[in-house]
Amino acid sequence: MSRAGLDKNPREVAEMFDGVAKGYDRTNSVMTLGFDRRWREWSRRVLDARAGERVLDLAAGTAVSTVEYASSGAWCVAADFSLGMLLGGAHRPVPKVAADALHLPFADGVFDAVTVSFGIRNFSDTEAALREMARVVRPGGRLVVCEVSTPTFRPFRFVYLRYLLRILPFIGRFVSSNPDAYHYLAESMRTWPDQRALGEIIAKAGWDDVAWLNLTGGVVALHRATKPGAGESV
Repeated sequence: MSRAGLDKNPREVAEMFDGVAKGYDRTNSVMTLGFDRRWREWSRRVLDARAGERVLDLAAGTAVSTVEYASSGAWCVAADFSLGMLLGGAHRPVPKVAADALHLPFADGVFDAVTVSFGIRNFSDTEAALREMARVVRPGGRLVVCEVSTPTFRPFRFVYLRYLLRILPFIGRFVSSNPDAYHYLAESMRTWPDQRALGEIIAKAGWDDVAWLNLTGGVVALHRATKPGAGESV
């Protein structure tokens, strides 16, 4: 598996997620002490999907977040490049499609909103993926990104980066179907840009009105933005 700080090989990343698909949702809940449910709830609130809207949930994994967004009455599709993850969520009643974030199989401007939770850091080219997301969203449409970030309280940030992320692979040995994958995941969390840096990448990719909300002291952050050109024809 490629190191997280280097160029990510899409095939290797997909194979890694295929390997952790079994029991993935349970593993997430254990490793986040149940905070994953709270983060999904905040993502749903910020997304604010409405009945009749079309929402793309990218890097959706087993579609647990897609189902939550669809509870609003919006039509939501789960997209992921790991077939193993999509199969792991086969029982969830939302449409699913295998998709590469850099080459989405959708026409221009067909979605009202796009969201990605804990997946954007695994894309080989973050800015290109954000541009591709903008392509498939209508003018005035919304982007919501939920991702690990940098704790805002300095003493906790030191403990988090120096110690907590180092024990993640150890915990993975007991709760994951592919423990080795958590070495990559821990490194990807350690090397990921902080809140402001990610906001700048989002803006550089062509999104407007970029803002973020820290969750759990900045361990996770929600970034939101809009596609420019509201009122123009699609």
